[in-house]
Amino acid sequence: MVYLYSNFKVMNFDLVKDVVGLLEQFDTENKNSQYSSDVDGFKSWIYNKESMASNNEAEAPYWEGKESGRSPESAISTLLVHLNRYAKTYSKSAISGSDFATQEDFIYLINLKAFGEMTKMELIKKNIQDKPVGMLIITRLIKQGWVHQTDSNDDKRTKLIKITELGIEALENQMKKIRSATHIVSGNLNYSEKMDLIRILNKLDKFHYPIFNRNIESKDLINTVYQEYSFEKN
Repeated sequence: MVYLYSNFKVMNFDLVKDVVGLLEQFDTENKNSQYSSDVDGFKSWIYNKESMASNNEAEAPYWEGKESGRSPESAISTLLVHLNRYAKTYSKSAISGSDFATQEDFIYLINLKAFGEMTKMELIKKNIQDKPVGMLIITRLIKQGWVHQTDSNDDKRTKLIKITELGIEALENQMKKIRSATHIVSGNLNYSEKMDLIRILNKLDKFHYPIFNRNIESKDLINTVYQEYSFEKN
């Protein structure tokens, strides 16, 4: 075993070589920027690899159709669709009897209140929606007097959107029901499970958001993603 003596410290070269090897493996497997290219990303990668290594088939959960060969990817996709629909039913209940037309109305207002003034396209992108749908929502909010638009100082063609006092009031009047709806969506998960779910959903969001922002044509989307990203090791 070789040691380096420098400034009265001992360095284990075998350990250094192992770390360098891991960094090379991390760089190779992270070509699609699934993890951030820093210490935190490296640590997350190591943690996930160790977690995968410790899990065996006996610990894998059951999903509908598993016994007939249904893939985990199919189960995940279906469950996410189901959860989105459940969340929408609770959101619909939260805005019943109010002036909100859809759940997107109050989500747009929540984002404006939380993040402040932004352009129309920034607001639409933050809500993961197409431009035509987003513009309809913003127009509806303007008519209600809940948001106000002004010209950007940098570009007169760009409109900046800001929540108004009326918008804040409309949001606050409905927030009790909205918070109740979000609590129900979390269901019977305990705190630890909620933290695990947030980590997993954040990981998926970081993967999909840059793809969404490229506005790839629908006819080309799947082929483009499959050509640029590797799913072989997933």
